[in-house]
Amino acid sequence: MIVAPGHPEVLKILAPNPGPMTLEGTNTYLYGSDPCAVIDPGVDSPSHLEAIRAASAERGGIGLVLLTHTHGDHTGGAEELGAEVVLPAGGEVYHGLRALATPGHSEDHVSFLSPEGVCFSGDLVLGLGSTIVPPGGNAMAAYMDSLALLQAEEIDLIAPGHGPWITEPEAKLAEYFEHRQMRERRLLAALEGGERSRAALLSTVWDDIPLELLPVAAMAMEAHLEKLKGEGRLPDDLGT
Repeated sequence: MIVAPGHPEVLKILAPNPGPMTLEGTNTYLYGSDPCAVIDPGVDSPSHLEAIRAASAERGGIGLVLLTHTHGDHTGGAEELGAEVVLPAGGEVYHGLRALATPGHSEDHVSFLSPEGVCFSGDLVLGLGSTIVPPGGNAMAAYMDSLALLQAEEIDLIAPGHGPWITEPEAKLAEYFEHRQMRERRLLAALEGGERSRAALLSTVWDDIPLELLPVAAMAMEAHLEKLKGEGRLPDDLGT
């Protein structure tokens, strides 16, 4: 359990589900006290749930469980904590936390902003690496809009769904935005150079990632292609 730097109202509890997509595991957060809110209770692990209950008891119990999105690594233990579980649509305020609709990683994704300037970003922004943006519903365009939405907010600290605290939010958000723009620029350059094979586009534009992450990169590429198509910038003769 780790108290947020400069924000004693926030406590992080790491779930025991490490992996390539979850980094060290899912970050569960407690916010406030008398009672506290639990954000993303993580996997249905007895030891993790007991840690949440014990830490929450020291803060006056659990008043509400808030979800950033419905992926199982964030929600598995939600129904086991004996409190109301809420996934906002965006625009609401729960336990003093303002919910912002931030789709992209998933269609139902939201982030939470505290009055103290802490952003609970779920999987929109991670402490390390980049997040998955799958194709469908023009998710990449939505994701870029979500990043821009956070860039317009006054944020002192980002508490991500995975990875360490983000103590320089402005720089991290700019980094994330530029990362996606870089992929798009490289993709457009390859297309403008006459490349039409998806396999060749993937190996050219995502030539800097480990082989085991190529399937994830292929999803990201399809999301980028979908965005370009929606903008009228995708060639009609793209191959398989």
